[in-house]
Amino acid sequence: MKTSRISGLPYRVRLLTATVTSCLALGLLAPLSQAATPSPAPAPAVPGAPGAERPAPRPAPDLAPETREADRTTGSVAAAERTPYLPPASPAATARLSASRSLTAAACNVSDFTSRTGSALVQQIKSAEAGCVNELFGLTGGDAYGAFREAQMTTVANALRDNAVAYPGDNSTSTYQLVLFLRAGYYVQWYHSADVGSYGTTLRTAIRGGLDGFFANARSKDVTTANAGTLGETVTLVDSAQENVRYLPVVKRLLNAYDAGTYNSVAGMPGAVNNIFTVLFRGHQTSGFLAAVQADPSLLDNLYSFVSRNKALLGGDHGYLPYNGARELGRFLQYPALLPKLKPLMRQLADQSAPSGTPAYLWAAVAEMVNAYDPTHAADYGTADHIARLRAGILPVSHTCSPSIKVLAQQVTADNLASACDSLQKQDAFFHAVARDRGPVADDLNTTIEVVVFDTSFDYQVFAAAIYGIDTDNGGMYLEGNPATPGNQPRFLAYEDTRVRPDFQVWNLNHEYTHYLDGRFNMYGDFNAGVSTPTIWWIEGFAEYVSYSYRKLPYDAAIAAAGRHTYSLSTLFDTTYENTNTERTYRWGYLAVRYMTEKHRADVDAVLAKYRTGDWNGARTLLKTTIGTRYDADFDAWLTSCAAGACATNPDPGPGPSLPECPGADPRQLGQNCSRSNLSATVANYAYHYLYVPAGTRQLTITTAGGTGNADLYYSASSWATTGSYTSRSVQSGNTETLTVNNPPTGYVYISLHAKETFAGASVSVQY
Repeated sequence: MKTSRISGLPYRVRLLTATVTSCLALGLLAPLSQAATPSPAPAPAVPGAPGAERPAPRPAPDLAPETREADRTTGSVAAAERTPYLPPASPAATARLSASRSLTAAACNVSDFTSRTGSALVQQIKSAEAGCVNELFGLTGGDAYGAFREAQMTTVANALRDNAVAYPGDNSTSTYQLVLFLRAGYYVQWYHSADVGSYGTTLRTAIRGGLDGFFANARSKDVTTANAGTLGETVTLVDSAQENVRYLPVVKRLLNAYDAGTYNSVAGMPGAVNNIFTVLFRGHQTSGFLAAVQADPSLLDNLYSFVSRNKALLGGDHGYLPYNGARELGRFLQYPALLPKLKPLMRQLADQSAPSGTPAYLWAAVAEMVNAYDPTHAADYGTADHIARLRAGILPVSHTCSPSIKVLAQQVTADNLASACDSLQKQDAFFHAVARDRGPVADDLNTTIEVVVFDTSFDYQVFAAAIYGIDTDNGGMYLEGNPATPGNQPRFLAYEDTRVRPDFQVWNLNHEYTHYLDGRFNMYGDFNAGVSTPTIWWIEGFAEYVSYSYRKLPYDAAIAAAGRHTYSLSTLFDTTYENTNTERTYRWGYLAVRYMTEKHRADVDAVLAKYRTGDWNGARTLLKTTIGTRYDADFDAWLTSCAAGACATNPDPGPGPSLPECPGADPRQLGQNCSRSNLSATVANYAYHYLYVPAGTRQLTITTAGGTGNADLYYSASSWATTGSYTSRSVQSGNTETLTVNNPPTGYVYISLHAKETFAGASVSVQY
């Protein structure tokens, strides 16, 4: 089984964490079976069948505009089953909600909601800032019961009914807060039903009255920014309350009323309309949904018409609307009874699009759903061989950075490509200096990494899902596969960080590349083996540590976290993808790794020695028994100094892997897993070396480090390596250079350090 390191959170965990951080913040998704050549995705469980489960209600409104990565995880969903794309909150909306939270933080007390009932509760909700109500998504235990037991929810639902009758088309009567409170209640009850108790017909009757009243009010149809926020949250409340079937007429109304020329010029309205796709997506897990569509299949015509007349939006700011519409239309392909009507509609959408250029967003949506629900008839839809066709149309750039790094890209300039390659190649030497490894772990054949770069986050969401069959509700993925399988191709999928344009930066480039190196040189076996015990403190913390330290950037969020003293070191050793959140995974993982690496290097080396042989239980014993709580007090003191400025600069990783000096009287002779040190040469001259490579050597890693000046590294498979005669080279500034040679020839090979500037005190090491 080939598994992956993926970003996002396990479906339920991801949603819960979003309430206390953000929907789009870093988190974790789960391992994904991923073949080197993706195979058709298995059909999902038929709604209502054994094993089918209705996804959770949507979480609190998102605050953070960033999408981060979390990788190695457990339990992903099939690509076609991922939720509809949600556009990021606008900067203005984010600022408003953030300001609301900031202004009300001191006055926002849970007891204000849990201690009140009846009209007093309703008045408290209506008078509260939206940011305060938003915090209630995180309630548990007695607080969850006090706020959200059925009697409380019924009271608020009836208040929504009374409020909706006179809804003025804006939030002057606090309709938004009432809706948000009800959403929070359904959300908390879903995850903590034992705390809240069950919901029954009393609440169902009340919530229907509230929703009926709102959607019957003509002002709910206003195409205004003032109405957009409340409309969007109320549409989402339909799904939270599992009233998807009852309000299909509202879905149809919004589909048919949508006019791009009008709606797209009104802030918030496209996003409000987009929420109907969540109602449709989760409707398939709601009793009576299929029967309702069979009784009135005009919904399929409405969806088709919406997509077809709005396909000009593809490639623009609101292109997610026809894309989501096509996917939700295609989701009905799972029902044989609907195929006679649906197949011609999907075929027409395929004919209106193409697997390249702007039309590819629509073509990918059709192809993905056909592949999920009717793959044996793909030719009928015009989407046969969709993976190869999309890969050729969407990823035309193919560039080899080095023998071990290949880049595929949607589009990138030569200069930007060279910049990304340069960053990755330089990182090798830095990684080895920090890890102090002695070459790849046993049975690891992942000699090359494929880096796939999409133009934007949305492009990644659309095309990575369709081409690679992954869940893309995240900030990127590293797909490791099984490193012991010949021909396995590890890759990571990423996208450009558009926020920093015109500068070019690949999102999480160095973090993801660290995962590849860490898996190859530190973690024995595949992903499942590596997480058989709690190793997340290292996996994610080390990736963050290398990424920030290598780039010489202060990790401001981690430094701020240090000042909060939230976790003990011994607690962080217990981090798993199931018990974590964004801050603990990344920021506290970074702090734990940095502390251990700087203060207790011998312990880190001992733990890594276990990881490198797959002795997970042995490593766990070292962390929890040998070390245990011994360093907790010192770690706490270190956090204080870190927050006070000690972590503002990055440490020197040291001289690199601690390899023994090579034997042999000839100082030019290199050998297996050894080094020659104290090397020097004057400008334009060389320090020459040679090596005998035994038969069967799969990969040769050559590293230089240390000293002063500027030495460039040259390798030749046939003669003394010089600037005019070489097979490969590494010519970065300084003396930190790395070359990786795959399948080197048997016999003598030649390695030279060329003095770009006079250098002294350098070392060269060889690992194979």
